[in-house]
Amino acid sequence: MTNGLPRRFLALLTRRHVAGAAWWSVVARLPVYLMSLALILVVREQGGGYARAGLVAALYTLGLAAGGPLVARRVDRHGRRAVLAVTAVVCPASVAVLVWAARPDGWLQPAAAVLAGASLPPANAVMRSLWARLPLADAERETAYLWEALLTEVLVVGAPLMLAVLMLTGSAGAALTAASAVGGLGALGLAFVRLPVDGAEPPDGVRDPLGPLRSPALAVLLGVMAACAVPVGLMTLAIPAFADAHGARGGTGFVYACWGVGSAAGALWLGRSPSRTPVHRRFPRLVLAYALGSSLPLAATDQVTLAAALAVGGAPIALVSASEMTLVGQLADGRLLTEAFTWASLATVAGDAVGQQAGGLLVERVGAQGVFAVAFVVALGAAGVAFGCGGLLGAGSVAGRSGAVR
Repeated sequence: MTNGLPRRFLALLTRRHVAGAAWWSVVARLPVYLMSLALILVVREQGGGYARAGLVAALYTLGLAAGGPLVARRVDRHGRRAVLAVTAVVCPASVAVLVWAARPDGWLQPAAAVLAGASLPPANAVMRSLWARLPLADAERETAYLWEALLTEVLVVGAPLMLAVLMLTGSAGAALTAASAVGGLGALGLAFVRLPVDGAEPPDGVRDPLGPLRSPALAVLLGVMAACAVPVGLMTLAIPAFADAHGARGGTGFVYACWGVGSAAGALWLGRSPSRTPVHRRFPRLVLAYALGSSLPLAATDQVTLAAALAVGGAPIALVSASEMTLVGQLADGRLLTEAFTWASLATVAGDAVGQQAGGLLVERVGAQGVFAVAFVVALGAAGVAFGCGGLLGAGSVAGRSGAVR
C-alpha cells in the first residue's frame, strides 16, 4: 500500500470537522453486518429451531426494509441528531428484550426483531449523505465514497470474525447485546459531533410520498444497483455448491475471503489516483468490468482456481460501489440525501436477496457452473442498461448538483 490512495484516505479521515463523524460512523456500523447471523445463533442458543431462527432473522430484515426509508426521511426533515439519538437507544433496547426477556415460542421475540430492524441507527445513510454535503472537492468526495466501499468490504468479511471473538467471552446473546450497545454508542457520537454543515442542513425535506424516487435518473440507477447485486446473491449459493461438488466444503470460508480481499485490493490498486473521467461515463465501464470478472469462475476447476477467479474478478466491485454512491449523491435532491442513500442500500439488499433465492432454486438443477453462467448473464445485462442510460445519469447528475445542499 505504497500508492497514493492510503495517503488520500489518511488526509481525508484526519481532517478537522471530518474525523469525528467518520470514525463515530465506523463504530455505529460495527454491529450492522453481524445482526442477522447473530440473531440466528441467539434463537438457536435459546432452544428455538432453525425455522424459528430463520423467521426471526427474516422479520428483522423486514423491519429494516420497512422502517429504513421512514427513519431516513425523518433525518432529512428534522436533522440527524434527534433521529440518531432515539434509534441509538431503541435498537439496543429491542435487542436486549429479544435476548434476555423473550422466549423462542412467544410473540415478544418476533416483535422485538421487527422493532430492532426498524430502529437500526441509519449510520450508513447519514454518513454518506454527509459526504455529499461536506465542503469537499469532487476528487475528495470520490475518495470518501471509495472509503465507504472499502469499509463495507471490511465489515462484511470481518463481522463473523468479530462475532466469534465476542462469543469467546460469553454467549451469542451476550455478544449481540454488547455489539448492539457499541453501535448505539457510535450512533450517539455521530449524532452530536459538530460539523460545518449543521447550520445548512435543511430543517424540512420535500413532502412527496415518492421522495427521491421521483427522479427518473435515480430510479434507473437504483435498478442497475439491484441488478448488479443479483450476481452476488447467485454466487453466494454457487460457491458452497461448487465446494461441495469438489469435496472441499471446509474451504468455503477461504474462498469467500478471497472474494472480499480481491475487491479491496482492486480498489487500492485501481483507485490509486483520481480519475478525470466523469463518474456517469466511468460507471458503465466499471459495471462492464465487473460483468467480465463475474465470468472468470466459469473456468474454475477446483477450490484454488475458484478462489483465484473470485479474487481477480472481484477487483472492480468496490469501485462500482463507490461510483454508485457518488452518483446517488449527485442525482438526489440535496434535501432528500439520507433517504436516497437508504433506498440505494435497500436496492442492493433486494438484489442480493433475489439472487440468493434464485441461486437456491437453480443450483440443484444446473449446478454451480450453471449458476455462475446465470450470474455472468445478469451482470452483462446490468452493464448494458448502464451504458444505455449513461446520458440520463449524466443529465440527472447536473440537475442533482444544482439542487444539492453544500
